[in-house]
Amino acid sequence: MWLDLRKIIETPGASLGFAVTLDPEQLRIGAIEGFKRPPEARGEVVNTAGLLNLRGELTAEMICVCDRCGTVFDRTKILRLDVPLAADVSDELSPEVFAVEGDGIDVSEVAETCFILDMEQKVLCRDDCKGLCPTCGKNLNEGPCRCTKAGDPRFAVLGSLLETPDDPTD
Repeated sequence: MWLDLRKIIETPGASLGFAVTLDPEQLRIGAIEGFKRPPEARGEVVNTAGLLNLRGELTAEMICVCDRCGTVFDRTKILRLDVPLAADVSDELSPEVFAVEGDGIDVSEVAETCFILDMEQKVLCRDDCKGLCPTCGKNLNEGPCRCTKAGDPRFAVLGSLLETPDDPTD
């Protein structure tokens, strides 16, 4: 959504509201399997003493896959947006500053970029997710598996000393 900023660029204290529905396909990254409904961003661009700031909130109701156990779960992400905008962005400026192109800005692009940059590298179904058993593949969140842990092969010789013969008369 293109937002024309001509009305507020030269007027300190002025603001311009926006509401945009984002393209879910642009935001399907990592553990995000899909969205319950398209993500939405709402807010305003405010001119504060000649500096433009995009402020608002992005809401996404996602369907995710846990990176540790593979469980599909629902997650709602609410991201606060507070992004500085500049007409003249050079390489020396902070990467968080978005460039105003001419007299406006693509609000969808700014919101999508903020969403992607804010996503965690690993998405878990819960903070204490135990994952899967590396031997049998059972989801350890549902309880322990029946696998026996393999002993350290360096102690195998010691284990053989503990074995008792089957026939004591030998």
